[in-house]
Amino acid sequence: MTSIERTAYPRFKRLITAHELHLFFSPTRDELQWGADVTDGDEHLLALLLMLKSYQRMDCFPALEDVPERVMEFVRRQVGLPEGTLPLYRAERTAKRHRGLVRKKVG
Repeated sequence: MTSIERTAYPRFKRLITAHELHLFFSPTRDELQWGADVTDGDEHLLALLLMLKSYQRMDCFPALEDVPERVMEFVRRQVGLPEGTLPLYRAERTAKRHRGLVRKKVG
């Protein structure tokens, strides 16, 4: 049987190695600067970067609650955000705007 990671419905792998975290989820300086320029707080910055890196990796936007804790913590540490910062969207309009920004950035 085909593993879920290789189906038409992309999902995060159950076990993500440290190598995969660094390879696929490390924001570049350009991505970090871009994210800081278009967001207004730590929570939105983290959410936007998670959306960007997930879209680059899986070609889709996962729900923030579906992003594994390990990935979220890795990105948070890479960016230097305070401990306990969570990726949150208080309004669906902001999430929709961020998805548009990511699509434009990725091309």
